[in-house]
Amino acid sequence: MEAMQSLSFRPSPLDPLRKNIPQFTNVRSLGAKRVPFIITASASTVSAPKREKDPKKRVVITGTGLVSVFGNDVDTYYDRLLAGESGISLIDRFDASKFPTRFGGQIRGFTSEGYIDGKNDRRLDDCLRYAIVAGKKALENADLGGDRLEKIDKERAGVLVGTGMGGLTVFSDGVQNLIEKGHRKITPFFIPYAITNMGSALLGIDLGFMGPNYSISTACATSNYCFYAAANHIRRGEADLMLAGGTEAAIIPIGLGGFVACRALSQRNDDPQTASRPWDKERDGFVMGEGAGILVMESLEHAMKRGAPIIAEYLGGAVNCDAYHMTDPRADGLGVSSCILSSLEDAGVSPEEVNYINAHATSTIVGDLAEINAVKKVFKTTSGIKMNATKSMIGHCLGAAGGLEAIATIKAITTGWVHPSINQFLSWNVIIPVENLDVEGLMLQKAIVSSLMDDFAAKKASKNLGYFMALTTLERIGEGKVREHTGDVLFPVEFSCVTFKIFRGEILEGVVDKILKHGVFLRCGPTDKVYLSHQKMADYKYVPGENPIFMNNKMS
Repeated sequence: MEAMQSLSFRPSPLDPLRKNIPQFTNVRSLGAKRVPFIITASASTVSAPKREKDPKKRVVITGTGLVSVFGNDVDTYYDRLLAGESGISLIDRFDASKFPTRFGGQIRGFTSEGYIDGKNDRRLDDCLRYAIVAGKKALENADLGGDRLEKIDKERAGVLVGTGMGGLTVFSDGVQNLIEKGHRKITPFFIPYAITNMGSALLGIDLGFMGPNYSISTACATSNYCFYAAANHIRRGEADLMLAGGTEAAIIPIGLGGFVACRALSQRNDDPQTASRPWDKERDGFVMGEGAGILVMESLEHAMKRGAPIIAEYLGGAVNCDAYHMTDPRADGLGVSSCILSSLEDAGVSPEEVNYINAHATSTIVGDLAEINAVKKVFKTTSGIKMNATKSMIGHCLGAAGGLEAIATIKAITTGWVHPSINQFLSWNVIIPVENLDVEGLMLQKAIVSSLMDDFAAKKASKNLGYFMALTTLERIGEGKVREHTGDVLFPVEFSCVTFKIFRGEILEGVVDKILKHGVFLRCGPTDKVYLSHQKMADYKYVPGENPIFMNNKMS
């Protein structure tokens, strides 16, 4: 298949298309934010392992739904990621003034109106509210809203939504009532709404789904474990459709205090928006986030039979544990790298086919380096790979992290736009060897680590407490037809990895509007050279065939 022309951000002096581009040389004045980067799409020259062809066993993604610090709409969520916004702020849900960390990715203005009735809503923990709203939004996105849901066989539809902490607010309030008022003041909903499987249970009850229904709790790897298990239920013929993902709402005193006690959190109270800084030399811990991210997963046969909007295809996955430490990963990244390789093998994808990494990248001292080491073990040739860190903007959403980052990755491969990693300052981590880095290929970041992010940007690598690992693989298809192959995405989420493959034939609709809206930095050559900055966008004129964005009506 003919691959779409790849986008080049490395103009040479001989390239006439770049000669009239305004230059912007003062990189320091750009601040901490970074602009979106367009995925470089390139066809692999290496034959991939054998892939599943049976439509009953092929698993596709037909819907996405979320609740996030950037709102409950998937497009708005991704637009704000593309704009390089930070969702981190000082906590005002409770008095955090005596905590050494007083900020997080706190969700504000959330409403479940239209998705949960008022009486039940008042009783529920936010962890459950987020799951129900995200799950129903995913079904709407999959064209299964309203009466359409009644047309599927609900005995073959299930729910697998995990959480790392469960109904922490309900649990905390119950313990407080026991201590202060006695056992008679404990709500009868204390146990049901605190246990981790209730998100899946309530969604199943509400929707009438009678298929597989349970929860998985593997800390930050939770969501990807759920994707892996849900896909296997479909592959084995036990379900036609599964809602899968993760939810979390732990920004409460006991949640914050617990992670403070672990010494896991950043303490940059004077500048919260720059606290989550993956790979940066001055990183001092992760930033708590919250929300939910859920996918609708179906067998290809079932999706095509009902005319579903197919977004991506799940190709395979793997789970493991590095058997090393409760909170720290192996420094050499062995557990992560072996999980990535197992996932790729199950998916029928070779490392050479991967070109984008949505990294776990929590901004912890040990974790970020272990992840890079794992990437280097698996991806021997890293030129052309792009890597970014969603947590730099939304924080670490724990059990929901994999779900929210899966949606960000799906949006990246379906739109062709990779969001930036913010807070990448000039102080890179000197422990990372730099001799093999392609400095000219930096993904618009200031530090040498950005070069790593450019060179190793084809997978979503991540880690979690207890270091469970899982990988998942997906492929971009549309309307039941395979189009031109333009690139793959692997992403391990919290020691989970997900691989996506894009199929797209036509130039991306609205790409010029996105450029004008968000701005584009084209960077090449020496580290102090930047072409076409936000400040120059007002002067930018789109001329087909005569600028660095398009050539012959194709991305170049």
